[in-house]
Amino acid sequence: MATLEELTVIATQEIEDAKPMYKQVNNERLEFTDSDYAQAVTDLANSKWDTQQFGYVQARQEAYGSIADQLDMQYWDNVNGTTVWADHIAEVKANNPKPA
Repeated sequence: MATLEELTVIATQEIEDAKPMYKQVNNERLEFTDSDYAQAVTDLANSKWDTQQFGYVQARQEAYGSIADQLDMQYWDNVNGTTVWADHIAEVKANNPKPA
């Protein structure tokens, strides 16, 4: 797991590789200022940090499936004496681990 400082180094390189970058101000195309570039690095590093720390939440939500589907799995597990739902949840958690 990368630290914020390590992610900032990566973000800095990505922004450097993307130069020149431009912004639109009053219908005029202007190259980023030094402070704009610094803010872009900060924003990108923070975005990478958030994805690293909390990206698993969205990945799990998408992989779990709908509540209706999960309730259906639970119903049929109860009827058939199976563990399809519990196995599914365990697999989703294993494939999308919470960062340490």
